[in-house]
Amino acid sequence: MNVLFLTHNFPRSEGDAAGSFLLRLAKALKAEGVTVHAIAPAGPGLPNTDTIDGISVERFRYAPRKFEKLAYTGNMAQDVASSWSARLTLLSFLGADFVHAVRARRSFEPDLIHAHWWFPNGVVGTWLKGLTHRPLITTLHGTDVRLARSVGVAKPLFRHVMQHSTRVTAVSRWLADETERVVSCERPIVAPMPVATDLFSPGGARIPGRLLFVGRVNAQKGIDHLLRAVSKMKSPSTLDVVGDGPGKPAMMQLATDLGISERVNWIGQLKQPQLVEYYRRAAAMVVPSVDEGLGLAAVEALLCETPVVAFNSGGLTDVVRDGQTGVLVPPGDLEALARALDDILSSEDRGRTLGVAGRIYALATFAPESAARRYADIYRQALDASPS
Repeated sequence: MNVLFLTHNFPRSEGDAAGSFLLRLAKALKAEGVTVHAIAPAGPGLPNTDTIDGISVERFRYAPRKFEKLAYTGNMAQDVASSWSARLTLLSFLGADFVHAVRARRSFEPDLIHAHWWFPNGVVGTWLKGLTHRPLITTLHGTDVRLARSVGVAKPLFRHVMQHSTRVTAVSRWLADETERVVSCERPIVAPMPVATDLFSPGGARIPGRLLFVGRVNAQKGIDHLLRAVSKMKSPSTLDVVGDGPGKPAMMQLATDLGISERVNWIGQLKQPQLVEYYRRAAAMVVPSVDEGLGLAAVEALLCETPVVAFNSGGLTDVVRDGQTGVLVPPGDLEALARALDDILSSEDRGRTLGVAGRIYALATFAPESAARRYADIYRQALDASPS
């Protein structure tokens, strides 16, 4: 079976964290008899065609180089909302994505189209489905559903993609519920993305009092909540912030204003093999975002037996089982977040117990082999349901 991935986020090289779960899924699908070819946007210094870990990738140019800034930043929706030039670039992006997908259809001959994020890729997927009459799977990852919920003009387009997809999947139960709340549609199939269970594993000594944040440094990821909570903690602690983003200068200033700048280490973006050591030495991982689609960084932490403290919100409730694999606190409650972090740091035994249970749960739930079997079954169901 040949499957064409449409995505605006895909690893640019081996070890790149951008869309790494898609590469992992594509690799695991080989064991299910599925061959994946990915269509993704161009980026600085990237070849037009590439093979990464055995998966073929075709990248499309969508603007002059200096304007090709929509992808790989994590801020496509914000950029388009705030800039007319970005909106024009988005139109070019959609057209180029479709043209390259049509070309790939001729050379790759896909049996099925799998669009990741309903926008922009699900939109392009519906066009391609209309042209080729191939089944379309659309996977919702979280940011795309927030877009449909918060931007009025997006909702009709979201409904169109949902209605014209052969199957819709969501990476968490919360996201499936949220989709039903946003538009009246058949409930998406819950099918989480895989995590590198072979890479993320426990090892080495933990540093007492060391907290870890991994993710984009922007408002959506809630780093401001975490900094304010750290300033309220009673126990000695330091915080490693792994990731970059447009909000970093403002967050560094906030840390200074809160008087905790000397306790915060701004590590920057790391490739996944480098990230493992940060998980292993942290006493706790903190996920301070609200309405997270799933929270794969939390899964990575659990695989390293690092307990997770998070807000009781969004898809994180599929990852963190309160009192079993980590601790959940009310969304936005900074006092509760600070207390939970103090409690975790005060008892190494408790943190160890939560971490061990977390790894067992993560291995059973997010292994690439399990995800591949789940998606291969969905592909077969979609093919069976489509006219030949």
